[in-house]
Amino acid sequence: MAKRAPAAPTPLPTREQVLAFIAEAKDKVGKREIAQAFGLKGADKIGLKRLLKEIEDEGVIEKSRGGLAKAGRLPPVLVADIRARDRQGEFLASPVEWKGDGKAPTIVVMPPRGGRRDKRPAPGIGDRILVRVEPDGESGNRYTGRVVKVIGKNRAEIIGVFRAGAQGGRIEPVEKRSQGREILIPPGEEGEARDGDLVSVSLERETRMGLPKGRVRERLGSLGSEKAVSLIALHLHNIPHVFQAATIAEADAVKPATLRGREDWRDKPLLTIDPPDAKDHDDAVMAEPDADPDNPGGFVLTVAIADVAAYVRPGSGLDREALERGNSVYFPDRVVPMLPERISNDLCSLREGEKRPAIAVRMVISAEGTKRRHSFHRVMMCSRAKLAYAQAQSAIDGHPDDTTAPLLENVLKPLWAAYAALKTARDRRGPLALDLPERKVLIGADGRVDRVIVPDRLDAHRLIEEFMILANVAAAETLEQARQPLIYRVHDKPAPEKMRALGEVLASVGIKLPKEGALRPALFNRILAMAAETEHAVFLNEVVLRSQAQAVYAAENLGHFGLNLRRYAHFTSPIRRYADLVVHRALITACGLGKDGLASDVSVPELDRIGEQISAAERRAMAAERETIDRLIANHLAERVGSNFEGQISGVTRAGLFIKLDETGADGFVPVSTIGADYYRHEEARHALVGERTGETYRLGDRVEVRLAEAAPVAGALRFELLSEGRTRSGAKRTGTKKPGRPFKAAPSGRPPGIRNSASRHRGSRR
Repeated sequence: MAKRAPAAPTPLPTREQVLAFIAEAKDKVGKREIAQAFGLKGADKIGLKRLLKEIEDEGVIEKSRGGLAKAGRLPPVLVADIRARDRQGEFLASPVEWKGDGKAPTIVVMPPRGGRRDKRPAPGIGDRILVRVEPDGESGNRYTGRVVKVIGKNRAEIIGVFRAGAQGGRIEPVEKRSQGREILIPPGEEGEARDGDLVSVSLERETRMGLPKGRVRERLGSLGSEKAVSLIALHLHNIPHVFQAATIAEADAVKPATLRGREDWRDKPLLTIDPPDAKDHDDAVMAEPDADPDNPGGFVLTVAIADVAAYVRPGSGLDREALERGNSVYFPDRVVPMLPERISNDLCSLREGEKRPAIAVRMVISAEGTKRRHSFHRVMMCSRAKLAYAQAQSAIDGHPDDTTAPLLENVLKPLWAAYAALKTARDRRGPLALDLPERKVLIGADGRVDRVIVPDRLDAHRLIEEFMILANVAAAETLEQARQPLIYRVHDKPAPEKMRALGEVLASVGIKLPKEGALRPALFNRILAMAAETEHAVFLNEVVLRSQAQAVYAAENLGHFGLNLRRYAHFTSPIRRYADLVVHRALITACGLGKDGLASDVSVPELDRIGEQISAAERRAMAAERETIDRLIANHLAERVGSNFEGQISGVTRAGLFIKLDETGADGFVPVSTIGADYYRHEEARHALVGERTGETYRLGDRVEVRLAEAAPVAGALRFELLSEGRTRSGAKRTGTKKPGRPFKAAPSGRPPGIRNSASRHRGSRR
């Protein structure tokens, strides 16, 4: 058999052909992609490799993680960091790697094409992204890009506390996951930082030997200030907290609204009921019996909401900054408002005795609490009184004061009678009935924690909540009927994997997950009712909360599972939530209430993009608020190292146990290596750690006693030593005090060794 002649080598592409292919490529380009495009195989690739090396040595092309690109140009796909927003609200990013001359190109990150159907997480400032880019013009210094994937936060920039040394200094990172991992600051790289300052650090490439090195980019503030703890959260989560000078000037120039184009409601007995320390008041309420004989026992409810749309116009500087912030952020020691104080605390705050513009909804309900009809009005109102929740409740309970006594019969009692009807309707509807104590951290004059309390849950709180829910439903219904695009508040049903996890947790404490076809809040309410009289009541309320989906803002209506409502839109807090401002503008347009409503050309995809943006801002705010409380409580408890506390096992991992303290609600960690002399095996299905030799078991939900071993206030982390005995093989609880395992060793520089991240405890979504 004659030998087959070897195939002739495929001719190499020319230098110009390779450069043209790289320039026109829409995806990542490397040697493999070029070889495939020109049909090169085997030994032919050697010549291609040599050609590419020659072109690269000439400086015509550059190699990066995103592939090959013409020199001075970005590759089609690359890793970038989102740094800021432009005046149109678009994210601006810059490449992580840039070897060209001059300043790195700017990438304008475009919104995803899929809208709500795109299930990828929405990017935000500080995120590191994989992005596909295209040149925007011929300058080569501006690109447009679409996110392929959100990789995570930019870990090349670290927020930490600067500790000065004889030669340079060191950085103690503030994030829990970075605890125990200091960063060396060489001499001359300290910038303006002084010992104890909170700083932003650029991290250099890490080496296998020694500490990673960094350079202080910016001094953020002193940790000796009263508001230092919230300062950490603001910078760690990239939360804008200083208004631009132009925005402040715009707010200062605003003229108060007049009666023109409004109904005069200044004589109506509307009043505000808020926390005693509230600085802005964006909702007022009133109720009166319905005089219609066809509605016996019914009521007319009125909810008036501050007319923020009268002052914050679409596209203005005020509007752009409000959208960037998304919402106000509330810390125990400060508030970061969505709008400047001239708007939020003055012109839009429904102050007692002062005329204020409002958008009001008038709702007629039956004696059973069913809404029969409603209408929206643009009005000028004057609040009759500013009441605190406890003050209003005390009056209803028979203890009026000088302010509430004149209001009791004609104003407060009708409100409570209307609430009784709404409560009947609520019970019939059957929303998710979680019962979780909301702890409040009280700060003293020195900026430190004075104490942690659980405020009483009063009917006054529930009354305002029910009035607001009904008003939000009315807003969604009106906009739907008018076919007006809007931003809904949506809460999807729990995912199957979360239901399976919930079933496992319930089984671990002897409760069987009830079987039911379609998921309804009633299913979870039955679980909570079964646990109500057990030691696991609070714990299982938290577990059910963790099983829920997160509520978000979207232009597509998915309903609200937790409230058991088919349609729901936030309307009642435009001072502190951008979503409500959008709904106000939509109502102005739909109801013909003025010319400052939502623009007629606003599209559903655009509203969806806004919904994703403000949902991300809300998650950012929740994380910042939670972590600030963790840091404040850790600082509060640092003086009680060595003290014993009662708590409950709130998480079980291979590495150890998470413990939630009864007294403060603080989370801490018990490393598995410190539990005892046995080897503890993690049984995931049982949510337990089980001693291999003794069978001693610690499982999710168990009550325990712990000793505080160490506290890291800057990170908000606590480490405990377990004192309680575990369960026996039979499942019975042992009594007595546990013998500690391996002793704790103090870390150098006072850092707590092995403190784990307890921030993985999920919080539920805001309604």
